[in-house]
This record gives sequence, C-alpha cells and structure tokens, in this order.
Amino acid sequence: MKKTPDRKYRLQSAEDWIKTYSGNNIVKGYSKKYSVDKICAVKELRLLGFKISDEYERQLRQSMESLKQQRLAFKKKRENELNAFCEIESDEHFAMIIGYTSGGYPYGVTHEEMEQKDIEKEFD
Repeated sequence: MKKTPDRKYRLQSAEDWIKTYSGNNIVKGYSKKYSVDKICAVKELRLLGFKISDEYERQLRQSMESLKQQRLAFKKKRENELNAFCEIESDEHFAMIIGYTSGGYPYGVTHEEMEQKDIEKEFD
C-alpha cells in the first residue's frame, strides 16, 4: 500500500505536476497521483487556486456515501450467509441435525450421544 505524502509536500509538488497534467478530470488525476480521496483532492486543488464547484463536491460526497452503504450491505449479507452456513441445527431430540430423510425426518447426533462423547473425552 502506498504511503501518502504529507499535505505540504503534495501542494509543493502539485504546482509542477499540474503544468504537465493532460487528463480530463484534474480531481481524479490528483487523487490518483497523490493517493488521496477525491474530497481531499478538491480541498487541495482549491488551495492551489482551482475553481471547483460546490455542486461537484456534493456529488462526490453522495457518491462516496453510496459506495460506503453498498460495501456495508455486501459485508452484512456475506456475514449473514457465513453465519447461516456455520450454524448447527438442533432440536429437542438432536444436539446436531446432520440432515433429513426423504420423508422429512431429521437424523443426527442425539443429546445423549453428545453427552456420552463428552464424557469419553474427559477420560482420554
């Protein structure tokens, strides 16, 4: 992961870099060049004298918030899927239900069998 240079260095270096920049979106280019987010790029470009509209900054903030919400939703969905996969199903008869017969009856390890296994482990 790249270490972002401090602001003082970025601002000094950017004066020369801007003269040679040939892209279409100075905010995006600055953001990539100096490994900062686009909001930081907007602030620093304004410090360097660039006119960047408040509307553009508002759109960037909305976009970043939307992306953050999407990532959180994906993370939560993935976490729920993993939890569902890892949960051990049980009921009053079985400590661990392994599966179901074609008739829909559960099979697995009973509570008594589980206790017996625990007792055997203590004496090993």
